[in-house]
Amino acid sequence: MSDLYEKLDVQTPEQISLEFSLAGIGSRALALLYDSLIQLVLGLLIGFAIAYYGESLQHYWVWASNWMKAAVIFFFFCMYWGYFALFEILWHGQTPGKRHAQIRVISISGRPITVFEGVGRNFLRAIDSLFFYGIAVLAAAIDTQHRRLGDMVAGTVVIHDAHGIADTLWYANESRAANKLGDVATAVSVSEFQLIETFLARRLDLDPEIRQRQAQAIADRVAEKLKLKAASRPPNEDLLEDVARSYRDGARCRQ
Repeated sequence: MSDLYEKLDVQTPEQISLEFSLAGIGSRALALLYDSLIQLVLGLLIGFAIAYYGESLQHYWVWASNWMKAAVIFFFFCMYWGYFALFEILWHGQTPGKRHAQIRVISISGRPITVFEGVGRNFLRAIDSLFFYGIAVLAAAIDTQHRRLGDMVAGTVVIHDAHGIADTLWYANESRAANKLGDVATAVSVSEFQLIETFLARRLDLDPEIRQRQAQAIADRVAEKLKLKAASRPPNEDLLEDVARSYRDGARCRQ
């Protein structure tokens, strides 16, 4: 990752540092423009559909005009309040615009956002969007982590996601050592498991040196918990993948 990006260092409860590249106002503005264009196109399509079918529908249904007005109001309400929150929750912190700009929203703890964080950060969009998003720009310019008001309230931050990694690509290798790890679910805590999966989800977005250093730190801690000997220990990232698989298979994952 380029050194031009400002960094966010997250210290986990396990005393392991995770590093993220903060998204600036320019990247976020590009994402917002892209999302706004999508909303505009959808709005125009709905408007043309109403103009085309509305008048003829009134000849067959006396209440058609009232219901269509109600439907339009509901549609634009959902577009304004639900578009960003729904995409960010379902697309792991991204909207179509954020995916295009290669940025995503995460929790300030470094983990993926929750439903409450996704809704909470967009609840204040009505204030952030005042004066053509002037409030959001002012807040992001003042805050050291470039957060708008919604981010500050929800405890979220927007980061660069340069490789556009999807959460389905956490595992790169076939399991080889899972059957040799013992009772992973007992040895590894929930917070440690979440730390492992956070790293696996973010590793392609890290500078190679940082990625190697973080994998080493987490793998050393896990190997100590599992009492693995150095001679029989797999490579760091292979070990983390196998531990995550074993933890999930143990049906004791409580995220």
